[in-house]
Amino acid sequence: MDFEDLRKFESASMDEPVDGWLFCVLGATSAIIFSTLGAAYGTAKAAVGISSMSIKHPHLIMKAIIPVVMAGIVAIYGLVIAVLLAGSLTKIYSGYKGYLNLSAGLAVGICGLAAGVAIGVVGDAGVRASAQQPKLFVSVILILIFAEVLGLYGLIVAIYLFTK
Repeated sequence: MDFEDLRKFESASMDEPVDGWLFCVLGATSAIIFSTLGAAYGTAKAAVGISSMSIKHPHLIMKAIIPVVMAGIVAIYGLVIAVLLAGSLTKIYSGYKGYLNLSAGLAVGICGLAAGVAIGVVGDAGVRASAQQPKLFVSVILILIFAEVLGLYGLIVAIYLFTK
């Protein structure tokens, strides 16, 4: 630690904390953890429906994989923001920027968690229903798209907050 770093510690205030970088790290961690939890739940829940459906209709398995792919995309949203936040870390980091990056990580992470849960529930029920009635397939895909867009909203807000 050199003299400039010591001077930064001495002049720390509530407006400019010396540990502003900590909030950026928390934001990156929140982004990847929450969005990956949502993706994992969505994948697991949809896989239960796929497994149940494939017993009687094994020829429909490839069509039924769509919810699993959509759940995986939610994790990519969190990964993108986590990499952006981690790449923006510098030695001296303002509290304002740290709080913005924390909120960016939480925005994409919690939206990703909600999207993953929605995709899992819709994927489970939708796969089973479309196996029984093939006309429901398009409706299920539309509902999955609306569930996926919840994570996309979080990504858009996170990118906006990151660029401030």
